[in-house]
Amino acid sequence: MLIDSHCHLGSHKFSPSEIPDLITRAAENGITRLITLATCEDDLSANLHLAHTHPQIHACLGIHPCDVHETRDDFDTLLRPHLTDPKVAAIGETGLDYFHPAPSGWTEADYHARQRHFLHRHFQLAKEAGLNIVIHTRDRSGCASFDDALKIYADYAPSVRAVFHCFPGPPSLAQRVIHAGGLISFTGIATFKNAQAVVETVKSTPSGSFMLETDSPYLAPVPHRGKRCEPSLLKHSAEAIAQQRGQELCDLARETTEVAENFFRLSPHPEKIT
Repeated sequence: MLIDSHCHLGSHKFSPSEIPDLITRAAENGITRLITLATCEDDLSANLHLAHTHPQIHACLGIHPCDVHETRDDFDTLLRPHLTDPKVAAIGETGLDYFHPAPSGWTEADYHARQRHFLHRHFQLAKEAGLNIVIHTRDRSGCASFDDALKIYADYAPSVRAVFHCFPGPPSLAQRVIHAGGLISFTGIATFKNAQAVVETVKSTPSGSFMLETDSPYLAPVPHRGKRCEPSLLKHSAEAIAQQRGQELCDLARETTEVAENFFRLSPHPEKIT
C-alpha cells in the first residue's frame, strides 16, 4: 500500500467526472489514499468537496506563494472554519517561490516579502489547529527561498512539523530539513536521467524521514515523463526509489505509509488492521 502524499485533484487538468476512474487506477496500482492540496482561493471548495465525496481522499488547505498577490489579506478567514474538519489533513500548499518573476506592478522585494508574511500566517494557523504544514520552495539559482523558509520554520518547529515537498536538492539540504525536525518528499523527478542530486538524496535520507508523492498533474515519472501525471503513476517512482535505496518495494511502501499516516493524522488503513 502506498499513499500519494501530494497531488492536485482540484486542478483544471482533472475533470470532476474522471476522479472515480483516477481513484480506481490508483488502487489497482497499490495507491490506497490520496492527499489533494488547495493552492488558491478558487480551488478550496473543489478540494474539500473531493475529500468529502471520496473516502480515499483527504485535503490540505493553503495559498501557494505564486498566488499571494491575488489573494485577500484576510485569507485566514477562508481557511479557519475548515481546520477542525476531520477530512482536512494539513495546511498547504504554502511556501516561498523566488523562481517566478514578480507579477506586474510588484517589485521582487515586495512580492517575496508578501510570500514570507503569508508563510508565517500559515504556520500560525497550523499551530492554532494542531496541524502540520506542506512547504514549497523554488529558486532560479542558489537556495534563498529554501533558506528563508527554513528560518521561518525554526520559529514554529516545536509545535508544527513541515514537509518540504517535491524535494529537488542535494543531501546537504535534506539534512538541514531533517535536523530541524521536518520531512522531505520525493516525486517522479527521482526517475529522471538528469536528477543525480535527487537520487543521491534518495539514497542517503534515513527511513522515516520522507514521503512519496506525484505532485500530479505535474512531473510524471519515467516512462510517462512529459505526459499528465496522476496518482496511479506513483508506483513507477516508488519502484525506482526502492531500487535506488536497495530496498524491497514492500518495505519502502510500509515505511512511507507510516510516515504519511502520522504526518497527516490518518488512521491506519483497514487492510493493516488484523
